[in-house]
Amino acid sequence: MLLKIVFSFLSVTLLGGLLGVGLAVAAKLLAVKKDERIGEVESILPGANCGACGYPGCSGYAEAVVNEGASLTLCSPGGAEVAEKIAKIMGQSVEVSATKMVAQVHCRGTRDTSKYAFDYNGLADCNAMMILYGGDKECKYGCLQGGSCIAVCPVDAIGRDEKNRIWVDKDRCISCGKCIDVCPTNVMKWVPYDADYIVACNSKDKGAKTRKYCTVGCIACKICEKKSGDGGFIVEDFLAHIEYDMKGDRTAAVESCPAKCIISTKTAKAEIDEVKETVKVNDES
Repeated sequence: MLLKIVFSFLSVTLLGGLLGVGLAVAAKLLAVKKDERIGEVESILPGANCGACGYPGCSGYAEAVVNEGASLTLCSPGGAEVAEKIAKIMGQSVEVSATKMVAQVHCRGTRDTSKYAFDYNGLADCNAMMILYGGDKECKYGCLQGGSCIAVCPVDAIGRDEKNRIWVDKDRCISCGKCIDVCPTNVMKWVPYDADYIVACNSKDKGAKTRKYCTVGCIACKICEKKSGDGGFIVEDFLAHIEYDMKGDRTAAVESCPAKCIISTKTAKAEIDEVKETVKVNDES
């Protein structure tokens, strides 16, 4: 009886050993060799794993570039520099604009300056607010201030001040576009990193209507066009915007704007720096 048990044990052990060796040999023979370029491409990517490229993280994008021929210019955080390095690894040439684009909020309406249709007491999410009559503001184009953009930003580049206004720190923005994608009113827009001013309004209502519900909204008066002819100000659909390719002096337009809705991007930087300093002081206390 004991001999049978020992024999069975040895048989099973031997069979297991043979199967293990067979699997090891098969794995070696059938293994698909990973292209070394995948690791090289991944190593130069920013590592933000923001998904702006449309692939699951930086490793997914690197594999897509090497194995699927994905575009070399999909890494927004890396910009032109990273695209050129990827092209070098892949033995290709690429043309990318050197102008870095960042997100900015084109609205400064608050409880002090704008009229609200009702008091919203639901989920702090802009898309949830949008479902309810297009949000609580009478202006249906403005920032709902629910913080959806703050929630999706992978690098904490977006914050709010004491008046509940949303600001973007352009120095921390990696241009992933997640805030733009999540914003239901399209008030978050791309501007060049070196933009000096933005028209902080998104309303496409006629000026008379905008004036009734917001004191800092663009009223399409076209004073900016007249005062800064070379400044790139264009009024379309009752809303002014800036063509940043035009480098003329915009100072006269800023000073003459009756709604004061043309604001310096330095203002945005100062506001968010003040918020960070306040948070820092509160944390230390």
